[in-house]
Amino acid sequence: MNSPALQRGTFLFLLAVVTIAFGWILFPFFGAVMWGLALAILFTPIYRRLLKKMGGRRNLAAITTLLMAMVVVIIPLVAVSLSLVEEVSLLSQKIRSGDISFSSYFQQVVNAIPKWALSLLDRFGLGNVEGLIKQVSQAAARGSQAIATHAVAIGQNTFEFLISFGIMLYLLFFLLRDGAELSKTIRASLPLAKPHTHYLLNKFTTVIRATIKGNVAVAAAQGIIGGVTFSLMGLQGSLLWGALMAFLSLLPAVGAALIWGPVAIYFLAVGAIGKGLGLIFVGVFVIGLVDNILRPLLVGKDTQMPDYVVLMSTIGGIALFGINGFVIGPVIAALFMAAWDLFASSNEADDNAPPPLS
Repeated sequence: MNSPALQRGTFLFLLAVVTIAFGWILFPFFGAVMWGLALAILFTPIYRRLLKKMGGRRNLAAITTLLMAMVVVIIPLVAVSLSLVEEVSLLSQKIRSGDISFSSYFQQVVNAIPKWALSLLDRFGLGNVEGLIKQVSQAAARGSQAIATHAVAIGQNTFEFLISFGIMLYLLFFLLRDGAELSKTIRASLPLAKPHTHYLLNKFTTVIRATIKGNVAVAAAQGIIGGVTFSLMGLQGSLLWGALMAFLSLLPAVGAALIWGPVAIYFLAVGAIGKGLGLIFVGVFVIGLVDNILRPLLVGKDTQMPDYVVLMSTIGGIALFGINGFVIGPVIAALFMAAWDLFASSNEADDNAPPPLS
């Protein structure tokens, strides 16, 4: 009864169970593990250069690379996040007190609409301006309440954030130091042909590196340009609007326009023609060109995926996994395309193989 086939089947079942259980244990820190792995992949080339210069001292090279990652990426991001939380809280207070009234801004835009346009809207049943203003007021009130709630939640979750942050740094150090050995172990353990394993793992690392470099570079550039433009035009909460543009820029082509477009329309409606045209120029010819030039060069070129696949996988990833999805989505899409490409190649090789000798 205790045959080799039964032993192997039992072992594979045990292997699957403990793997799922281990993933379940790590799931509460999914974000920390994912970003530790992503930053390790991103900074591994720097670690290897430092390792050569430091005479093969792995601990020293890993610590130095970790400090560089903190200075270049982590500390600036934490500083911006803290400033953003403070600005969000201040903005929500102004909305609740009435210092900022989106309904009055909307009313000003409506007042600037020509009568013939209002008559046209009436024909299509869209002329209930008072109802729209009421809906805008209610939406602003709900939005300010949600902003305040999230700001409080961020403060309450500070301890959880610090734990995840510490886990990410701890994991990043060991992934930098022992990443090469871990990669060899994974390649040897996967039940795939060595060329296929090598190809899929290389695709995995390439897509993560390209997605983070490309999307973060595009988001940072668009957010900085948009935030500085808003600040020069005297708009309140320029850091918040810049951060929103940076986040929405993860959606190619139209992302940042969802912020600067309505603001440009408002400027034109209230007679600030110079500001409105200036914002449209910056949005179309500066922010838009950043998206159209940098994204294909930094994302599509390295991932070797069509733009529409990058777009759909990014949106789907964000919908399922939140902010982490802008990395997870394209990675899954790239592995999907790579796996099917390998499958098609193997089938083609089987079809071209000579028939067996009878």
